[in-house]
Amino acid sequence: MNYSTYILTNKSNKVLYIGVTNNLERRIYEHKSKIIPGFTAKYNLNKLVWFESFANVKDAISAEKKIKDWLRIKKINLIESKNKEWKDLSETDSSFHSE
Repeated sequence: MNYSTYILTNKSNKVLYIGVTNNLERRIYEHKSKIIPGFTAKYNLNKLVWFESFANVKDAISAEKKIKDWLRIKKINLIESKNKEWKDLSETDSSFHSE
């Protein structure tokens, strides 16, 4: 099974959300559709700007916790190391659909 740690933002790129899932494609669909009420729905966080896959859930959760503890500037640097233009990777990254 594949596990992913991911970062979402909204149109203005002002709010960042870090999450973990065992099915990234499904989870991003849930965020975009606002199926699950809460923080991401409230702030319209539906743009996938960074993700990384892991073979086991412990590694994914560890990465999530580590990133959540970082200062915003370090999170931005992580995003921009792979996605300088802050594109929605669920729409532009071919590896997203094979996760």
